[in-house]
Amino acid sequence: MEKIVTALQGRKKSESRLTRNSKLFKTILEAIQEKKGTNIVSLDLRKIDEAVADFFVLCEAQSHIQIKAIADNIEDKVWEVCKEKPYHTERGDQWTLVDYVNIVVHIFQPEQRHFYNLESLWEDAGRVEHND
Repeated sequence: MEKIVTALQGRKKSESRLTRNSKLFKTILEAIQEKKGTNIVSLDLRKIDEAVADFFVLCEAQSHIQIKAIADNIEDKVWEVCKEKPYHTERGDQWTLVDYVNIVVHIFQPEQRHFYNLESLWEDAGRVEHND
């Protein structure tokens, strides 16, 4: 967790604001859904001054193999559709972070998501579920 917090603090949020309708946001959701990510939630952080991004997108994977597949698909699909590479990626077997500055994607195994409980840390954020 400390490495992830340090990585997020070391960069600056872009001045342009995104929405859930932006091409980047939609592409990230599609990439997660293609690899069967579950419990997909976005947190709108735009009204929180201390926030390091406009949105957090959180999802779950059942194994480290699925975490890697989701992260790889996000990077590939975002490059293909939006021509953007992540600012930073922090890979782990139980939690991987893909940082596009204004959107930070967190891919967890269920136990890690429950343990860190980012939704409660950012409970002032607007929360939307994106499950089919």
